[in-house]
Amino acid sequence: MNSRQRRGVILLLLSVLCALGAFAGVLSLISDVRSKVGPEVTAYQLKADVQPYTPLSAGQFEKIRMPKRWLSPNAVTDLGQVRGKIAVTTLRQGSLLQSDMIVNQPALRPGQQEVAIMIDAATGVAGKITPGATVNVYATFPGARQGDPAQSKIIVTNARVLDVGRITALDPGADSRDRQPTEAVPITFALSTIDAQRITYAESFAQRVRLALVAPGGDTDVPAKDRTYELANDK
Repeated sequence: MNSRQRRGVILLLLSVLCALGAFAGVLSLISDVRSKVGPEVTAYQLKADVQPYTPLSAGQFEKIRMPKRWLSPNAVTDLGQVRGKIAVTTLRQGSLLQSDMIVNQPALRPGQQEVAIMIDAATGVAGKITPGATVNVYATFPGARQGDPAQSKIIVTNARVLDVGRITALDPGADSRDRQPTEAVPITFALSTIDAQRITYAESFAQRVRLALVAPGGDTDVPAKDRTYELANDK
């Protein structure tokens, strides 16, 4: 092997060593980045602003992935934790949900009382009403005297549901023409004294009592003129 061939072999070996060194450097850099970033975990952030004391639901959050080492110890990684909770303060869009942002929803507020009534399982609940939901309560009444028109009334607005019980079978009675419900669900509300009286009156004397789920964050006030409906007055 002459000198030129020896120099070629030496240069080839040096090139191989440089390539191996560069590859080792890349592997070391990747390993260093991985050690700094670490494994990723699930976290949740707000889709939109949430006002204080607003009941929380899973639909208000979106799931993201981020390095575990960058997540604070009190970050919420399971949306089951928001069930029955309310916001402590204003939650801003894009903020990561943390356990110190939420508290248990109080069962009763000052001036409220718990009232439970039986609601027709088929027409009043339909599997959509859950604890923490806000509903309007509708009741239909026959005319006070013969010939008077039947009326549908909104008797309570913004009733907060505390609990939904198990479906209970009812005795349909001898006369099936009464169209009485065959199954009912006990619903517990947090109500003021006057609303508690209204809802218990409706349970006792109304032909039907229905619940209408109110969308969170919407305008739920119903003008007095729109709270009573008669077919003859419908224009």
